[in-house]
Amino acid sequence: MTKRAKSLAAERRRKTTLSVVLAVICVIYVLPVVSVLINSFKKNTYVKTDTFALPTGDMWAGFDNFKTGMTFGNYPFLKSVLYSVIITILSTFLILLFTSMAAWYIARVNSFVCKIFYYLCVFSMVVPFQMVMFTLSKTADTLKLNTPWTIPIVYLGFGAGLAIFMFVGFVKSIPVEIEEAASIDGCGPLRTYFMVVLPMLKPTMISVGILEIMWIWNDYLLPSLVLDINKYRTIPIHIQYLKGSYGTVDLGATMALILMSIIPVIVFYLICQKYIIKGVAAGAVKG
Repeated sequence: MTKRAKSLAAERRRKTTLSVVLAVICVIYVLPVVSVLINSFKKNTYVKTDTFALPTGDMWAGFDNFKTGMTFGNYPFLKSVLYSVIITILSTFLILLFTSMAAWYIARVNSFVCKIFYYLCVFSMVVPFQMVMFTLSKTADTLKLNTPWTIPIVYLGFGAGLAIFMFVGFVKSIPVEIEEAASIDGCGPLRTYFMVVLPMLKPTMISVGILEIMWIWNDYLLPSLVLDINKYRTIPIHIQYLKGSYGTVDLGATMALILMSIIPVIVFYLICQKYIIKGVAAGAVKG
């Protein structure tokens, strides 16, 4: 066997090994979703005893779990869906708008104060949420940020770190001569941002938006600390309160609502994942 043939054979073995490892990792990640899917159609008794068995025969509950979960208690499930949608859309909008503008200013001014602000934003990504959650809860109550229409301001603070980090890296790759040409044509800072910079930020903005939506939609801890859960419940909080007398939990109904909550995120991610790749690729090419 020639040296080239040996090299090709080694390369094939390496790719095969890598494919097997990635396949195993994929199965590990997909298994919880599959478990939720099959248990959402089982009767409550069998969810505990036959967790990984297919819902056949006496185990089959049909769509009764979905009906039970949506009509359980005195708090409508659709109301929780509405609050989750409102919080997710408003929070993502605020994060994308204000962090992209801040990142553009940081990248272009590049002063000492801007650098300090940028590093503080980056540092916020490594600070554990548990360190600030009690202070945050008290501050949110004092400033009346404990409603679905005001909690997006809190999300803006927590989502700014990652968003500014990604936007600054992309803005630095944009030639400043484009903005100078717009300035010569009479554009002020706001017109330059909205008419020149913002369209070029589209790939990174979509990538950041997808990440923020997935985080906010599935978040349980922050809304449970800030919101009045007797008035406002997001989907994760609603699922948490699927309890009967003496604290008993209908696992079948719980699995059904979990499935309903993750399907929109999965579909949204599958539709938009190509934009994440485009955003990363655009930044790499421009850099």
